[in-house]
Amino acid sequence: MQKIKYRWTILLSLPWIVIGLAVAVWWYQTSHHSSLLIQQSEQQSPQQSQKTIVTNQSKDGVQEKSQETLKPDTQPVTILFGGDLMFDRYIRQIAMKRGNDFIFAPDLRERMRSADAVVANLEGPITGNTSRSVGSVIGSRENYIFTFDPSWAQTLKANNITTVNIGNNHILNFGDAGLMETKKYLTDEGVNFFGDPKDGQYQTMTLNIKGIKIGLVNENQFVADGEAKALADVAALRSQVDVLVAYTHWGKEYLPATDDERRRAHALIDAGVDVVIGSHPHIVQEKEVYKNKTIYYSLGNFVFDQYEQAATRSGLLVEMRIDPTTRALSFDDIPVTLQTNGQTKL
Repeated sequence: MQKIKYRWTILLSLPWIVIGLAVAVWWYQTSHHSSLLIQQSEQQSPQQSQKTIVTNQSKDGVQEKSQETLKPDTQPVTILFGGDLMFDRYIRQIAMKRGNDFIFAPDLRERMRSADAVVANLEGPITGNTSRSVGSVIGSRENYIFTFDPSWAQTLKANNITTVNIGNNHILNFGDAGLMETKKYLTDEGVNFFGDPKDGQYQTMTLNIKGIKIGLVNENQFVADGEAKALADVAALRSQVDVLVAYTHWGKEYLPATDDERRRAHALIDAGVDVVIGSHPHIVQEKEVYKNKTIYYSLGNFVFDQYEQAATRSGLLVEMRIDPTTRALSFDDIPVTLQTNGQTKL
């Protein structure tokens, strides 16, 4: 009798055992499939992900770096171009009393620091030599021999003037030794330079800003074969950059653009330059569009102590914007005023 009860118990329990096994198999298959989906999602390529985190860990497991892939930058690259910078004579005296930063008014400093880079003409060497122009008679030879205090290299960098042209008629005022000092002080502070009249290695340079390559060449009217050297530099650099700028030092002081300036500017454009920025005349000269390329024959003074006439107290900043997708150029003209207290303001 007990054997019969035992058999009936087994028979009655068997369906529940079968159901339990079926549920266990179903649960295992479902959880395993979800795990595969999670693994596949985690192995998805960065191109398929909206956001990818890359974490590098040191040997002790401490996180060192976290990086996110972001959408491409849609903001234009902005470069400000300025004219002649001269930090000797009266400007030196004011800077000694009120500090270098005073020379750039707060509104101007803010505008410069908002750009991706600022490029201007360094109208003289940076050396440790005693000034010969301070206190000199106006019109005398000493009045036109410039040297800038070494502290100006740091001031340039602090105000986002990260690149300067040294291809001009004053950079050799203290000879080769002064040129070497200038390059050392600029290099020590991380300020780029181009237009070296003595060393072809530093005649041109390329800025890489947000993946856009901007080439800079110098045409210096005051060195032998300056035009031929500039055209050769354009030919060498054109294929290596997205945008090519010629920063020139040419023309007649205090006069409108000359026929020779126009011929030289057109030759640069014909050779492959995208924009021409001129300096040296100490006044703002004409602007021209030639073959859909923009020419600024002279931006005039940026920092200078020439207060005799309104034209030399007025300069021009040019903001060049580069579209990150099309590489198209657009420009804003920004007037600056050189005040008699030694300060330049917008």
